[in-house]
Amino acid sequence: MRKELQINLQYVDVLNEWDPFQLTHGGYETEIADTIQAIHELDASDELAKKIQSIYEFSFEKVIPMEKCLKVAKELLAIKANDSCSI
Repeated sequence: MRKELQINLQYVDVLNEWDPFQLTHGGYETEIADTIQAIHELDASDELAKKIQSIYEFSFEKVIPMEKCLKVAKELLAIKANDSCSI
């Protein structure tokens, strides 16, 4: 369980640094939680990118360009892949 918490904290760091709407740290708690759930459910970067885009669009009523969502999705899935390889 401790390792899973560490991985989730890595996801939080990546998503806080991403800051697609320049809100500074702490403005995306709900979206980060929803995105982490999606990371656990999805393995394809394009599917995760679409999910991330919809999560943030629902909250902020603004669409993040798919290229930006895909970039962060790939970064998040790389963390997930590194974790599964180290088990």
